[in-house]
Amino acid sequence: MNRERATRVVTEPRSSVEVTGEHSQFRLDLERIRFSPYFSRLSAVTQVIAQPGAGPLIHNRLTHSIKVTAVARAIAVGLTDASSPARDLALEHGCDAVVVQAAASAHDFGHPPFGHLGERVLDRLARESLGIADGFEGNAQTYRIITVLDVCEAAPRGLNLTAAVRSAVAKYPWTRFVDAAEFGDGLPRGLRRVDGGVEVVKFSAYDLDADDLVAARRGLPHMEQSLECSIMDIADDIAYSIHDVDDFYRAGLLSHGAVAREFRGWIEGSGQLRGLADAELESRTAPPGAALEQLRRKFGRSDPWVADDDAFADAVEVVAEDLVDGLLATPFDGSIASERSLSSFTNRWIGHLQTSVVPAPAHVARSGLVTLDRRAWHEVEILKFVHRHFILDRADIAMYQRGLSRVLTRAVKGLAAWVTDDYDRHRVPQRLKELVDIAADGYARLRAAKPEGIPIPEASDVLRLGVGRGVVDYVASLSDDQALAVSEAIDGRPDRLWDIGQNL
Repeated sequence: MNRERATRVVTEPRSSVEVTGEHSQFRLDLERIRFSPYFSRLSAVTQVIAQPGAGPLIHNRLTHSIKVTAVARAIAVGLTDASSPARDLALEHGCDAVVVQAAASAHDFGHPPFGHLGERVLDRLARESLGIADGFEGNAQTYRIITVLDVCEAAPRGLNLTAAVRSAVAKYPWTRFVDAAEFGDGLPRGLRRVDGGVEVVKFSAYDLDADDLVAARRGLPHMEQSLECSIMDIADDIAYSIHDVDDFYRAGLLSHGAVAREFRGWIEGSGQLRGLADAELESRTAPPGAALEQLRRKFGRSDPWVADDDAFADAVEVVAEDLVDGLLATPFDGSIASERSLSSFTNRWIGHLQTSVVPAPAHVARSGLVTLDRRAWHEVEILKFVHRHFILDRADIAMYQRGLSRVLTRAVKGLAAWVTDDYDRHRVPQRLKELVDIAADGYARLRAAKPEGIPIPEASDVLRLGVGRGVVDYVASLSDDQALAVSEAIDGRPDRLWDIGQNL
């Protein structure tokens, strides 16, 4: 074992079991993650569709994480196989299947209630209402949980995971205030150019936790994923591109007619569609296939390193044949035949995609050390397009999400007001008090250290920022149901008061 990869923040005595080789340091990390309450919580956090409205067979964040872990392990094992063309790359950069499993199991710890909607709402509230400059980001929250908020017996804070696992969790290894000058012509995923500058959309550490991320990644290429992180990232893409289709098919939300019309419109009219201006493709009177044509153009702008018109056309044909003319042609009715058809579709695609991972071209900013081959890359993006275009833009889902955003807004603003209420703050939930104290202590240490490239808080702002970050940490750690109950209780509605119980 590379001892640097196995370094922990707090040195731990090796148990007799570890000495005999029955458990590696990485195996211990995996066990800590899977026994974490943050791991269990994922069973009550929405993936895309909330389970109460769609049934118990719909994926949540826990079932998603379990499947990402399975896919990631299969990829890691395949890359290190003696017959793999990527074996030399795997051996050079480190490709431990247990590290990959650990990172995949933990990668969604930071997801707040209500899926990606909750992420956007908490980011807006953190920055605009609470004055926290780096806001909220699910990946950064994950890193904060494993290094600061979760607990284990071996360290005062965090799970005290090895450097390899902490690095493998960091999909976007920078903070929100990364210097744009550090990038060349190409930008990695998670960043985009806006008005001559760079907007950081995704990042893996808040200012408070940046020093830990730097220490974990010591020796790795600047701002590039570790190989194990790249594998986990690809597995995440593969898993949700398939099981989102699985969910929407089960729930009866994917209209065969609408999907077929779009795919057939592009296949039969791609020549005409290519002649239309961007504005014409976006209009309400745009012909079928216009959304797929917009996607093809976007690939050419964003990912010229892999985008290819022939590969795009082939991917559209393959998905149309297998999904549109195959799976969706027969509505899901809960029968054994329906389950077998869906299982066959899922297994076939997972098997194909997880064996399509190849070394990435050198010096491509938007790819990790490994990527999907050109064919599979386009297929995954087309599958992701299906759920984005035909589900996430639906008016009924948008209406529901607007209601959920108000739930989180009430919770954050109500708790922040309570923590700062001179007359009633002594009755704040104990865990919330502790999270505020942890955050305030972090800002005080940040002020004392004065690291370069990170906004340094004024002394008068330390407590205010601690309250803001502590409240966000608290709300982000709730399940969907807990967030609803807390919001209703703060709003003076007693209906679900006892649902909260000791979980406060």
